Amino acid sequence: MATNQEDSIVSDEQQPATETVAEAAPRPVRRAGATSEQYNGLGRRKTSVARVTLQPGQGRWVVNGRTLEDYFPRAVLRQSLSQPLAVTDTQSRWDIRVNVNGGGLRGQADAVRLGIARALLKVDEDYRVRLRGQELLTRDPREVERKKPGRPKARKRFQFSKR
Repeated sequence: MATNQEDSIVSDEQQPATETVAEAAPRPVRRAGATSEQYNGLGRRKTSVARVTLQPGQGRWVVNGRTLEDYFPRAVLRQSLSQPLAVTDTQSRWDIRVNVNGGGLRGQADAVRLGIARALLKVDEDYRVRLRGQELLTRDPREVERKKPGRPKARKRFQFSKR
């Protein structure tokens, strides 16, 4: 009988231990300057990947630690980037922080545009109709075709010699 009591004591001691483990779960770490209202979006194009963060603000852009005009010097690329904001009439409501890498400037610009559109969807799901109408939510699936063995490029062939 004493062994049964000891078993019940051991099982009682184990139960509170699981409760304390749940209470001791680590809390998420907040970065200094981070606000609770922050929306993230991920965009890809060719080999470029863009991680976009929207925060309420005055419309400031930071792309890889540089200003928008410094990172994307061509006006066509800057216009392409701001297209999701223009469609939803939210140009000066958000500060935009972008981390982008891989590919060239055009691919990076398209990746950032998709990331902004996806982040705006998290802000308000009603933007979906407007963004979809301008095809800003469609990921362009085209990638570079790989080089094949026995050929100089993916599809190009060496000059044919009849004799």
